[in-house]
Amino acid sequence: MAIIEWEKKGSTAIINMCNGANKQNLAFVTKMNQSLDEIQEDKDIFSIVLTSSDEKNFSQGIDVEWLGQKMNEKDFGSIKSFMHGVNNIFKRILLMPVPVIAAINGHAFGNGAMLACTCDFRFMKKDKGFFCFPEVDISIPFLPGMIKFVRKAIPEYKFNEMILSGKRVGAQELQDSHVIVKASANREELLSDTLAFAGTFTKKKEGFSVN
Repeated sequence: MAIIEWEKKGSTAIINMCNGANKQNLAFVTKMNQSLDEIQEDKDIFSIVLTSSDEKNFSQGIDVEWLGQKMNEKDFGSIKSFMHGVNNIFKRILLMPVPVIAAINGHAFGNGAMLACTCDFRFMKKDKGFFCFPEVDISIPFLPGMIKFVRKAIPEYKFNEMILSGKRVGAQELQDSHVIVKASANREELLSDTLAFAGTFTKKKEGFSVN
């Protein structure tokens, strides 16, 4: 089964994470970076939509089972490659020369929520799915760089509440806090809203490096 696929609609590239819960491991970051490479080669793309084909999940974050297996195998090379790879994805989306819009179609937890925060804009469907940073529950600290780009997406008062409590937040609350552009009614409306918004962009972002 494919991990990530992308297609082009007009001047918009749609990246579909299509591996169920879309947990992030080395295969995930390799395929995501490959997709971003291919998209950046197309000079007629002026916006990117990042979403998932799963009915329940946008991304559940780091694949803890895979990470544990690699730790047991003492495969530190794969772990290092994964950590560098996922950080590179965050950096690339932040510095992408065209707007990137997250269409959050379900649960976005941990690194999955961070992935959405790297995007320039976010939409989310409100009939199913939560946005959450559970790191506080499992004693995993945020790195300084992560804190900076999450703060870019989430107002300070909401950032503190979510980071310190691990609270699961729904789409309507995120819209009220200006974390997302719109809480769409369902998946169909989410994709329609996001693609319509993405289609309004016809210019590259100035002053950003793609490296």
